[in-house]
Amino acid sequence: MLTEKFGVTEKGEETKIFTLKNKNGMEARVSDMGAVLVSLIVPDRAGNPVDVVLGYDTSEDYEHNRACLGATIGRSGNRIDGPSFELNGKTYVLPSTGPGVNLHSGPDTYFTRKWNYTTEEGPDAESVTFFMMSPDGDQGYPGNMDIEVTYTLTDENELLIDYYGCSDQDTIMNMTNHSYFNLNGQGNGDVLNHKVKLYADYFTATDARLVPTGELVDVTGTPMDFREEKTIGRDIHADYEPLRFGRGYDHNFAVNDGKVQEDAELIAVCTGDLSGIRMEVYTDLPGVQMYTANTTHDHGKGGAQYGIHSGVCFETQFFPDAVHHPAFASPVIRKGEENRSLTVYRFMTEQGTNLSRGGYG
Repeated sequence: MLTEKFGVTEKGEETKIFTLKNKNGMEARVSDMGAVLVSLIVPDRAGNPVDVVLGYDTSEDYEHNRACLGATIGRSGNRIDGPSFELNGKTYVLPSTGPGVNLHSGPDTYFTRKWNYTTEEGPDAESVTFFMMSPDGDQGYPGNMDIEVTYTLTDENELLIDYYGCSDQDTIMNMTNHSYFNLNGQGNGDVLNHKVKLYADYFTATDARLVPTGELVDVTGTPMDFREEKTIGRDIHADYEPLRFGRGYDHNFAVNDGKVQEDAELIAVCTGDLSGIRMEVYTDLPGVQMYTANTTHDHGKGGAQYGIHSGVCFETQFFPDAVHHPAFASPVIRKGEENRSLTVYRFMTEQGTNLSRGGYG
């Protein structure tokens, strides 16, 4: 595993970037600056290396990561209304990042902080674990919480992201990764011709702020139906209120029957039309936010300019604002309990496609 200097933070801390490799030509570059995924190199159908995630060239850019490129999100991803919640009879007020809402636990986000790290190299996988202690009151949440995020690249062309948390008080844990994927290559146009399949019969309805109302909507007969593979662009401009609210797809889909699973199950498949790269997404969590970069305008790696729909995110998660909806699976974790979740991004080309569903124990 190659470890290099990446930059220096505004506090004068040196940051590192780590390159994980496998025997098939895949490479994942991750940094202790934000525990971010900086790049992910995958061979296309012709065997050419393609960087399939949007990102920045410098550590300094990640310290001001407005678009959440490659970001580790915590303690709680997505939106919390109020912004506040009640836990054990006490109300916790969160910072506002928009009209009556907190998004991604901002503004003091985990993905703009420097993390500690350890590395591990095995016969068929390489991994980096980033860790921190998030103190009681951090971002407004209760409890001193030990947090770990482990990236593992395997010889099976899998990027595994393991999340771990343990707190000395009851608190919320809903961590995710906010990587934008362009399977034709970062900076190589939009993803509207990417094909997507989602194993989801329902999505969560929202108000205009994209905060869930508590209603689950059947996708049948709507532009939200991805149960049969279709291009992202086929229905993205349909005259449909949820799409108007999101300016495209920015919605939580109920996967895994809306429940936490024992194993990570296949919940989504995405294929690049030009590269032939196919990505399978697995999670043990009840939801996935598919976000199609509906407002993105940013510079990126190698002089790339990222515009609208330049990538697609598959953010595995508990449902947004689940703390206010008892019918949703709860993101509350209990004092002293060790909590884990797993997300897997598995890569192949169209020739190697197998859409049978399987799990990771």
